[in-house]
Amino acid sequence: MPESRGRDRKAAPYIPPKSSKATEPNPTWWAPVFITLLVLGLLWIVVYYISASQYPIGSIGVWNLAIGFALLMGGFIMTMRWR
Repeated sequence: MPESRGRDRKAAPYIPPKSSKATEPNPTWWAPVFITLLVLGLLWIVVYYISASQYPIGSIGVWNLAIGFALLMGGFIMTMRWR
């Protein structure tokens, strides 16, 4: 059975290139906005279910769920960019 050659001891180890863009911290308003979006989306959906579809906006019906989930998704997307 053939033997492996092994690695070349003279080769320099791989060093990944440094990224040109430094990670900057988020603005001070970032965390309060995404927390507000998450809470507001949750409250929107809870109020819709508790009020038997009359509130927050009774005339749009189940679209209240879409608004609530959109608020929640906006908050979740902001959490992914939080540093």
